[in-house]
Amino acid sequence: MLAYIIRRVGQSALVLLIVGLVAFSMFRFVGDPIDNMLGQERTVEDIERLRAQLGLDQPFVVQYYKFLEGAVQGNFGVSYRQGRPVAEILLERAPATLELAMVSGVLAILFGIALGVFTAIRRDGVFANVIMSASLIGVSLPTFLIGILLIYLFSVELGWLPSFGRGETVALGGWSTGFLTESGLKALILPSITLGLYQMTLIMRLVRSEMLEVLRQDYIRFARARGLRDRAVNFRHALKNTMVPVITVIGLQLGAIIAFAIITETVFQWPGVGLLFINAIQFVDIPVMAAYLMLISVMFVGINLLVDILYFFIDPRLRADRSGGH
Repeated sequence: MLAYIIRRVGQSALVLLIVGLVAFSMFRFVGDPIDNMLGQERTVEDIERLRAQLGLDQPFVVQYYKFLEGAVQGNFGVSYRQGRPVAEILLERAPATLELAMVSGVLAILFGIALGVFTAIRRDGVFANVIMSASLIGVSLPTFLIGILLIYLFSVELGWLPSFGRGETVALGGWSTGFLTESGLKALILPSITLGLYQMTLIMRLVRSEMLEVLRQDYIRFARARGLRDRAVNFRHALKNTMVPVITVIGLQLGAIIAFAIITETVFQWPGVGLLFINAIQFVDIPVMAAYLMLISVMFVGINLLVDILYFFIDPRLRADRSGGH
């Protein structure tokens, strides 16, 4: 077990290094931040002085090494646009993104599993067929289009919910939350549905497929032959075995929610790290872009690492293979 965890941690660290290297390499082709930081009357001396001050005159390898060295210590440099430490800016924006991702993830998991089980048990029912047909919307339509449609319906036509922004927030120490205000909760509804709809439909269809496969197994027929109630068969035996492969997909989708929140935040002007990244691209703010991608990579890899470890405990076949291999 310990060897498995050490190996997975080492693989995760290697992935982070590669992602950081690729991202840092791509930023060299985004543009020159000096053009946005100096006015039209800049001189060659001004350009060289600022380039040296920012460390942009050094070789790429040196710049990347200094970035990694600072990132390990929580120092991502200073934003070219705002002139403030990047870590400070990210801490201000992170609560908005994390709350949005958390609500979207909870909705996707709860409704995805519940609807998946329902459509599997009642697979010939009219309501189950309606749900499966409607799920094609979440799978087929792009996220930004779903957000625009929700804004048009619930904000423009009905006027029930706000179309942009985070609403009123309350500061709890260093964390700003919208959970404690009415406007904050209302502002969270449309973005969370938009962000979690695709993941919910994906989880639902996967749970349904796995559930139908499990219900056809011999041990399920044997359980029914013993006289067990349908509820015991469906939830105690079938659902338990269905969730083993689903857990891995759920972990991937949780990482995807954080990674792809950038689209939802742009549509709803949600003041999170995703919108910060879009603004950073426009101004070629390389420290902010690099820090954002590293932060998302750490979250994505960390979630998948936890899922792998959890999968090791849940799936007895994996433990048996490891034991047999040793």
